[in-house]
Parts: sequence; C-alpha cells; structure tokens
Amino acid sequence: MDKWKSRVSIGHPCWNGFRDLLDSLDDGNFPGPEQLSDMLPAGLNSLGGQPVQFVPSVEVPGFAYEKHIHETGQVSTREESWHDLFNALVWCRLPQLKVAMNAVHYQHLEEGSGGRRGKQRDALTLLDESGVIVTGSHSGVLEALAARDWRQAFVGYREAWAGKTHVLVCGHAILEKFLDPYKALTAHALYLHSGEPMAIPEVDELLADALLSGELLSEPKDLSPLPLMGIPGWWPPGAQDDTFYADEGVFRPAR
Repeated sequence: MDKWKSRVSIGHPCWNGFRDLLDSLDDGNFPGPEQLSDMLPAGLNSLGGQPVQFVPSVEVPGFAYEKHIHETGQVSTREESWHDLFNALVWCRLPQLKVAMNAVHYQHLEEGSGGRRGKQRDALTLLDESGVIVTGSHSGVLEALAARDWRQAFVGYREAWAGKTHVLVCGHAILEKFLDPYKALTAHALYLHSGEPMAIPEVDELLADALLSGELLSEPKDLSPLPLMGIPGWWPPGAQDDTFYADEGVFRPAR
C-alpha cells in the first residue's frame, strides 16, 4: 500500500495525541506488527505477566482474542488493516488502560450467556472500539454534554473548547471512521473534570487504576453518546451554524 498516510487527515483534532506516532512511521509501507511493537513502552506486560507485542494474525488462528492477550501478551494484528493499525496506536498511547481493559475482560470471561459478553464486557468493548475521553476544567461543558444539551455545550460554551476542554480518542474504530468522516459520527464518551490540564499518561494511569479497582464502567450506560462533529472545529466540510445544530437526527435530545 503506497503512501498510506495520505488517507489520514493529520491536521484534524481527532489525531491529537497520535501525530508523533504517525510521524514516526514510514510513509511507503503499511506498518507491520514488528514495527508497531517497537513503538510500545519498554517493559509493558499484560496482567498475566507476559510482554505485550503485536503479532501477525496468521500466527494466532482460532484463539479467544482477550484471553490470548492476557495469557501470552500477543495482540493479533492483520496485514494492512487500518482497524488493527489504529488499535496498535491506542496501545502505544494508552498502554495502562489497554492492559487494564484486557485484564477486566479476562476476569469476566465466564459471565454472560447465549454468546453474550455480559454488561461490563459490553461497556469495555464500547470504550475500546468507539470511546473518547473528554477532560476539562470547565464543569459547565461537561455537565451540558452529560445532559445532552448540545446547543449549550457546543455553542453556549464554544470558547471553553479552546484550552479548557480536551478530547482524546481511545476507540480505534472511531479513528478508522475518520478516514471517511460523516456528520452523524458518534462516540461513547467518558467525562473527567480536572482542575488542571491532564497529560495523556496521567489520564492513562487514572483510568486504568479506576477500572481495575471496580470504580469505572460496570455497564454500557456509564458511557455517554457524543456527536463528535458538533465539537467546535471538528466538522471541516462546512459551517457549524444554527442549521447545522438543528439537525435532531444527529444532535438528539435526551430522552
């Protein structure tokens, strides 16, 4: 795959926190498991005690995905897969959270019935695939988002998004969707109020500790829907005006 980076609109805010990782990758050849493994933090282990590494999916056929990661540290990675590339980038950027999520999956493997995962594993999967983390010191923004008062959150508090409110995408499926973004693109969000701006490693450690202690994500409703294109500056094709925000097919009011 030639010039694969041309598919990534690197200036979009969804890539905040990932640009240095993308810049470090070769532009010509699509990144493979060995190159991606080299980007992981040194000494990163699963809570099963095994070094985390990305391996070609053909080498781990037929294994239960989360169980295999916990017991071997091996993260199955398909060849030239955008989905798996972005999963690897999240592992590199939020390693403690990813390890914690895997550990909690492993602890609850026997829960659920009829092929279902159970509520906690469903919540973990939503965060892993389509999650974003919103941190900020402006409580009004976070409260409006949680209440799904979109006009207040995005228009009334528009200035608070510059410097006081930060969005970090942690769902690799969301990153993949930004290859071809659309207005109704919606994530599952965690909202964290912080007095001071939080660096990504701080967020990573905080969420990992909360997850492992049982304080975070017991069921899917612990996550809030967030229409990402409503965030000021996230909708490049046109104006974020009154007509834009009046679209209740995207900006759905709270039930």
